[in-house]
Amino acid sequence: MSSTSLLIVEDDPGLQSQLKWSFSEKYKVLTAGDREEALSLVRKNTPPVVTLDLGLPPDPGGISEGFAALQEILDISPATKVIVITGNDGAENAVQAVGLGAYDFYQKPVDPDMLAFVVERAVRLYELEDENRKLSRMHISHPLDGVIASSLQMHEVCRLVEQLAPTDLSVLLLGESGTGKEVIAKAIHGLSARNKGPFVAINAAAIPENLMEAELFGYEKGAFTDAAKQTKGKIEIASGGTLFLDEIGDMPMNLQPKILRFLQERVVERIGGRKEIPVDVRVICATHQNIEQLISEGRFRQDLLFRINESTIHLPPLRERTGDVLVLAGHSCTDTTGR
Repeated sequence: MSSTSLLIVEDDPGLQSQLKWSFSEKYKVLTAGDREEALSLVRKNTPPVVTLDLGLPPDPGGISEGFAALQEILDISPATKVIVITGNDGAENAVQAVGLGAYDFYQKPVDPDMLAFVVERAVRLYELEDENRKLSRMHISHPLDGVIASSLQMHEVCRLVEQLAPTDLSVLLLGESGTGKEVIAKAIHGLSARNKGPFVAINAAAIPENLMEAELFGYEKGAFTDAAKQTKGKIEIASGGTLFLDEIGDMPMNLQPKILRFLQERVVERIGGRKEIPVDVRVICATHQNIEQLISEGRFRQDLLFRINESTIHLPPLRERTGDVLVLAGHSCTDTTGR
């Protein structure tokens, strides 16, 4: 039996007993036969879900006591999900009850299996909303710039970002495509002492291998056929700020020694140049690949992993982030920019 409580408000002793028996394996079942008893139990236990028969004494044939109980339960515990149970001819009453704040309604005769489905759905929603309320009280509804999340998983990511941002440690971001690695990299940069400097991103998977070295390290005029002028590379441009090497797992093997030397000595040498150029840059890398597997296959250097992995942040996919689907959906609905 779980610790989740379920309050059954029903004046028929036989039906009350039947419902208590059918739910007792899964929930901590509380029972009440009238409004006062129900309100007392709500005050003491704050049950996530209440099933409420509208026909309560002293008006078992009417609805006045049931509606009064509904309003008072929600006054005491607004987050509680109240499932109103009505008679066969109670469709109009059910609609009115939902209008007053009931979560759902169920018409008699009661089928415990079907009612169990409604109760379980209400419990799940209560738990999800309760988690979001707790996180809101912790002031992490919008934890970092660009991050739209309220899940405990992303809360941990955000706290780690806040801890690492003031340092100059190299950070490796691991996660599937679409998990927001660049957003997190920008958040680290934005919270760091380097936030007045440039944030320069380069995607190793998006640039042809024969152009990658020039993009990263730059080149001198005349270094090759199309080198019409001296050009700084991304690493040099990022000096004073943050360099984000996205999809580092796709970095060509022939360039990895040069990346390693840059990380060790913080100097770069342009193609066709002879001069070592010092750079002051923080490096954040990201990949969706399994780096250890790449190393075992001879496609990534172990010593390079050591240099880029002074600290690691694992970004969970959306399917593992409890509650974030609702948060993202709500953000999309309120976005008036047309994006």
